[in-house]
Formats: sequence, structure tokens, C-alpha cells
Amino acid sequence: MGASDPEVAPWARGGAAGMAGAGAGAGARGGAAAGVEARARDPPPAHRAHPRHPRPAAQPSARRMDGASGGLGSGDNAPTTEALFVALGAGVTALSHPLLYVKLLIQVGHEPMPPTIGTNVLGRKVLYLPSFFTYAKYIVQVDGKIGLFRGLSPRLMSNALSTVTRGSMKKVFPPDEIEQVANKDDMKTSLKKVVKETSYEMMMQCVSRMLAHPLHVISMRCMVQFVGREAKYSGVLSSIGKIFKEEGLLGFFVGLIPHLLGDVVFLWGCNLLAHFINAYLVDDSFSQALAIRSYTKFVMGIAVSMLTYPFLLVGDLMAVNNCGLQAGLPPYSPVFKSWIHCWKYLSVQGQLFRGSSLLFRRVSSGSCFALE
Repeated sequence: MGASDPEVAPWARGGAAGMAGAGAGAGARGGAAAGVEARARDPPPAHRAHPRHPRPAAQPSARRMDGASGGLGSGDNAPTTEALFVALGAGVTALSHPLLYVKLLIQVGHEPMPPTIGTNVLGRKVLYLPSFFTYAKYIVQVDGKIGLFRGLSPRLMSNALSTVTRGSMKKVFPPDEIEQVANKDDMKTSLKKVVKETSYEMMMQCVSRMLAHPLHVISMRCMVQFVGREAKYSGVLSSIGKIFKEEGLLGFFVGLIPHLLGDVVFLWGCNLLAHFINAYLVDDSFSQALAIRSYTKFVMGIAVSMLTYPFLLVGDLMAVNNCGLQAGLPPYSPVFKSWIHCWKYLSVQGQLFRGSSLLFRRVSSGSCFALE
């Protein structure tokens, strides 16, 4: 959810209508995936009324009450709700930005401070790289506290655009009514419904990702200027002009494919795994069955986001590769011909999960650092 939104962990990037934006993650991944299995926990529809008694008036569905944008409240309040989502998303994005900033610098391989010697659980000496807090303190020493928010403006714009896009798509292409799944027997026959809803969420996520990606690229490049102390990308409008002049229209979409693939794999993996676990592994006779099912989606989000992290890493590296900044050129990075070339290079180096941990960062065996 790359060093974008979504970036706190991808499962936390989402939220209602992609509130936290994930990277341009954000992340929207978690919010997009969260809706499918939630209906599995809703109460079953009322029993059919007796023929002799009048059927009670049908109540509007939650989807209709929320309005086409999928927000809270009535359809008349949809613009207000969407604005609330954008505002909340902006707040979460701003608070999480230092985390994303440090993560991106680690992803590009910028290690300005030497490792320290520590011991592992077995008592052996190992080298540890600076944690997030140490790294953030270093940035403050160099750029001041405001330096922790380098590249925030285009990221806020990217996440807001993603949220508005998803809301607009729900108005133009309202999702079909999905029958509620009440118990284990119903869930075993509901795979078709899960596939249908996941396909809908995938369409929204891919479109919002494509529209917001140019701003994501600008945000990434603004942040990695810390490595070489450059000032090439200083504003959104000027950055748009520079990218178009030097790289053409395709320059705004570098790194898009791995991000899209990561989003698709995350959505399908999270939703299908949660569905099968809830349908076949959680027994209705267990007293805590409903509680377990309520946490399945969250746990699956964590697991699948770990597996899809390399897509996020490759996408972010491609966004800054060979763009005229020191962080995207040797010795920090080779000039990659494609995202597949980047993936293979990281795989050979054993670096496909570089930056996935921000607290306990052990020096890899292939690193230039070594114990004396």
C-alpha cells in the first residue's frame, strides 16, 4: 500500500472509501477489501411473512441509506460525508507521513548512520541498523522538524483524489445488491457473491490508483531528494512540468504496474482466504464463531500484505529510478530497464523485503557492514 499511503501497513491504509489513501498507498487496499466479508456477519433477513398477514414495509438497504458514495448518512448528505472522509484521510496521512518518509529512504538504500552491535535472542552478536526513531531524529537534525513532512503536499492531493474517485465511481456505477450471508451453510454457497464484490472493488481500486499515481510519483521524488540534498522537485506544478518535459506522459506512470498487481493480489488473496476460513474452518457450534469471523479479515490483511510487499517496494523504486536524482542512480541503484528487471535484481540481492521492518533492522549477510 508502497511507500504511499499507504505508508503504514497496507491493511491500515484503507478505511471508508479509502480514507487513509494508502500510498497513493495506501492503501485503499484495506478499505477496499474490508467490505466483502463484513456482510457475512449481518443478521439474516426476516422470515417470510404469513400469507394471512400483510408483509411489513420494506426498509431501505444500508447501501441505499449510505448513498451512492458509500458514506454514512443519507444520500442527501453524501457530499458532506465524502468531504469528511477526505478530511479524516488527510489527518491520518499527515500523521503517518514521517513513517512513510523514513520507510522510503530505507527502501532506496540510504543508510547515513552506521549500524550498532547488539545481541539476538540466542545471545549472539549481530549488527542492527538504526530504527525508525533514530532515523527520524537524524532527519530532524539535518532538516528540522518540518523536514519530516517533505513531500506531504502531493501525497495529500493523491489520497484526496483517490477518495473522491472511489466515491464518484460508486455514484456512476452503483454496486448491485448483494444477498446477505447469514450462517456457515449460506457462506459455502456464497463464493460467487464474494467474487462479484471483489471484482467491483478491484475495478474501483485500479481506476483510483491510476488517476492518483502521477501525484504519488511526485511525492516519492520530493522525499528522496533528501539523499542528494537536491531541490529539483519543489512544487506540484513545477514537478509536473519537469516530468513531462524530461520523460513525457509515461513519466507520470513509472512504477504503476507493480502497484496495480500488488493491489489486485492483495484484494483477491485477502477476500478469498477470509471467505474460505469463515466458511469451512470456523464452526457455527463454537460460541465465539462470530467474534472469530469478525477478525478474520484483519488477520488475513496482515498476512497478505506481507506477501505483496515486494510489489510495493518495486513500484516505489521504479518511481524514483533514473529521474536525475542521486537516490535513483548508481551507487544507490542501477538504472533498471523495467520493473521486472528491478524485481530480479532485488531478488538476487535478497532485498525484496527491504524497508518492511522499521524497528528491528538486522544487517543482511550480503551487506557491506561486517562485525570486526
